[in-house]
Amino acid sequence: MDANNSVTLKTVQNAADTLSGHVVMTPVQTDETLDQLSGRRLFFKCENLQKSGAFKFRGAYNAVSRLVSSNGPTPHQLQVVAGSTGNYACALAMAAKLHGVTAHAIMPDNSPECKKRGMLSHGANLTLCEPAEQDIARAVKQVQNATGAVFISGADHPDVIAGHGTVGLELLRQVPNLDAVVMPVGTGGMLAGVSVAIKSTCPEIRVYGAEPEVANGAAMSLRKGERLIFSRFPQSIADGLNVNIGAVPWTYIRSNVDDIFTVSEDEIKNAMRLVWERMQFVVEPSGAVGVAAALSDSFKARAVGCRNVAVILSGGNVDPDKLSEILQM
Repeated sequence: MDANNSVTLKTVQNAADTLSGHVVMTPVQTDETLDQLSGRRLFFKCENLQKSGAFKFRGAYNAVSRLVSSNGPTPHQLQVVAGSTGNYACALAMAAKLHGVTAHAIMPDNSPECKKRGMLSHGANLTLCEPAEQDIARAVKQVQNATGAVFISGADHPDVIAGHGTVGLELLRQVPNLDAVVMPVGTGGMLAGVSVAIKSTCPEIRVYGAEPEVANGAAMSLRKGERLIFSRFPQSIADGLNVNIGAVPWTYIRSNVDDIFTVSEDEIKNAMRLVWERMQFVVEPSGAVGVAAALSDSFKARAVGCRNVAVILSGGNVDPDKLSEILQM
């Protein structure tokens, strides 16, 4: 990787400066019942309360802001495009609108309706395609050819990853004596960015990923020591994690991440219900995967010695009918 495009503690700190006043420094909440169930103290970083409903706004805003800064005083002439299963599309649309930039989003046709509506509400242009990586890439290229839009990858763009890493900087200030942090991993941008921020500052803190058993590309990659990808996206209830780990995030994950836990679909649903019942928070299935991992038997067995654990609630964008269906199960 080009050193000028690498993600470092400095680039994450620069992203924090760029984001200051534009993103929510999301609160950290606790719950005694969840502490008892986990056998340790849990600190929930509420990125479900972030602008656009997920942590993705951090990376999108940082990347768009830097693009605009490098292109002079005419942002209205800029166009951006990205492919996304949902939350990054919403985030990029919102970030682009705030900068006066036209956004295009390529989304799988089976993406949640709430995420399609959220993206459209910010004035972006939507293109739907088949739920496969090659179909998304083909549609992105078509939009680029037709409009001249700049591609800002939600997985591999260093400014996006650095923006996501600001979650880690905030956690270090908000949670004293932190032993570990666990978060969902899809394309891996947040896990990569947070791992850089934390391991560069406090290398003794463990960094863990969490993903569905049926979408376990990151866990398999970490176990084998090489990046593995699905030819067709898996189909977990955690729709935001039905993706392949990005090539750039993988370079940081393989170096910085201590372990990746997998959880069942029932464990994800149970975690959603617990967060709703105990904390009165709506989290989408992807956002609850870290909670499911922290409550799992495998986490209890493998995260030995971790008393204070931060869990990132990565997003809260879920269709109301799906939420009702899950919570009633």
